[in-house]
Amino acid sequence: MSDLIGLFNLLAPFFGLIGLGFYCGKFVKQPESGLAWMQFFVIYIALPCLFFRLIADKPLDQLTNWPFIAATTLATLCAFALSFATGWRHTKDLPQSVMQGVAGSYSNIGYMGPPLVLAAIGQAASAPVVLIFVFDNLLLFSLIPLLMSVAGVEKLSLGATIRRIVWRILTHPFNVATALGVAASYLHLTLPGPVNQIVTWLSGAAAPCALFILGVTVAMRPLLRIPGEVPILVLIKLVLHPILVWVLLSAVGDFGATWTYAALTMAALPPALNIFVISTQYNVGVERASACVLIGTLVSMVTLTGLLYLVSTGILPYDLFP
Repeated sequence: MSDLIGLFNLLAPFFGLIGLGFYCGKFVKQPESGLAWMQFFVIYIALPCLFFRLIADKPLDQLTNWPFIAATTLATLCAFALSFATGWRHTKDLPQSVMQGVAGSYSNIGYMGPPLVLAAIGQAASAPVVLIFVFDNLLLFSLIPLLMSVAGVEKLSLGATIRRIVWRILTHPFNVATALGVAASYLHLTLPGPVNQIVTWLSGAAAPCALFILGVTVAMRPLLRIPGEVPILVLIKLVLHPILVWVLLSAVGDFGATWTYAALTMAALPPALNIFVISTQYNVGVERASACVLIGTLVSMVTLTGLLYLVSTGILPYDLFP
């Protein structure tokens, strides 16, 4: 019973903030344009500060764990392939299938991942959290425009598409913050006192603002119907994706309980809000994206709680092949 109470105390603030945002989005009559500055603050200011702090004090060898990177990224690729195949089976449409591949593989690793995993597992989990965030984003934000270009949705040549991908990767605020964190780790740099205080404040603002925005944004997307493949995509995202991570990490090597449980939790997170942003950008599968984010977030209240219970009680071994 005490384990369940502890889990409730851990998860309630996260889902509570999402619920508060959802309530405000439904009943407080404010224009959607009002979210723009808050989204800018979270994406370009607060979350980059959080990622910098997670990386800057880590030994560099923790950030070059290539077997771990390969296993977790391959698991995300497998989840993408399964979700893509599900979409193709239902629609026979390449752009729609790409978006469904994203819905079944892209966790909420930016908004929910760092604060939840660090609260559940501890600060020692910050290195695997950062690695999964960086390399999952590199994988998916390379795959999506390439496949959309093949499908004819991205009206650019292959060379122009690749140049755009490289530029977006290099200039994305999260990746810039990661690079600065790696440089600070390598050079053993420390921030001046006032700057460090500002970064600390901004890091603390990242999670509550991001979760509130998630709730508001989901509330503003009317869900008229649930497409038939959405339950399958949610199952892949919340159940099969963490199982794939568990199997592959166990097969590759012994990464220890902290790193393995951090990876499992990251994979078990609900679909990311970015799925809706991407679908809107390409004007493909917007209704499915809304349904996946909303239903995935609701269902994850049960599945994520179950996973963390198994982890906290030691019922779930971190290595399948000891």
